[in-house]
Amino acid sequence: MREFLSRRPLNPLVMTLVLALACTGPALAQNMQEPAPEGSVPVNPKDPWENWNRKVFTFNETIDRWFLKPVAQAYRTFTPRLVDRGITNFFNNLTELRNFTNSVLQLKGESAVVALGRFTYNTTFGLGGLIDVATAFDLPERPEDFGQTLGYWGSGSGPYLMLPFLGPSTPRHFTGFAVDGFVLPSAWDAVDSPEVYYARALQIVDRRADLIPAESFISGDSYIFVRNAFLQRREFLINDGKVVNDPFASDDDEDLMLEDF
Repeated sequence: MREFLSRRPLNPLVMTLVLALACTGPALAQNMQEPAPEGSVPVNPKDPWENWNRKVFTFNETIDRWFLKPVAQAYRTFTPRLVDRGITNFFNNLTELRNFTNSVLQLKGESAVVALGRFTYNTTFGLGGLIDVATAFDLPERPEDFGQTLGYWGSGSGPYLMLPFLGPSTPRHFTGFAVDGFVLPSAWDAVDSPEVYYARALQIVDRRADLIPAESFISGDSYIFVRNAFLQRREFLINDGKVVNDPFASDDDEDLMLEDF
């Protein structure tokens, strides 16, 4: 077992995998069950847990409105744009090891080379990742995570799931999130505590601040908007940007493709 695992508790990973499997089971059962009795409430096959999801969505919105967003707005107000861009670039650079590992797991040799090249260029010539010089060298980021790896090898996403604090997800996405965080090697493993907690807090605030301009795009039912944007974005990533028939588009919302979801 690698050294970095010895610094992290294993129980959260086990609980994550158990929860992901538990979430997938009822979804499959609903697809195979007998037709619902007459007069029963219809279930949306892509969002069968909508009642629960909406409650969690409201909870997350409340936490965001009273705590996270005010901090992000202050950060956005007082942080110089050049510094903000450098912080965002730095944290993005840390994900390149994840991109490399998952590209290898998906047998995407070119993407693996790009991820390794981006990390090398940005770390060496970009002041530790503060400057994205790799994009200037025609090496744009190719985000890959273990959720995409599962999708590449044929794993279904499962139904939409809104998680407390973590936000939009699916069983496949949540499982990938846990594997990326607790199993696969990460540049974060080199950061000791308590510095890692300060860095994570800064990353969360920086990401939330970057999403503030996107709020102007939200219209209609914000829950449906966020759900469709997230699901479409995940399909876009799993299909490597190839245009396919969107299984998540619905008549009550227009097509969405937000880069930061």
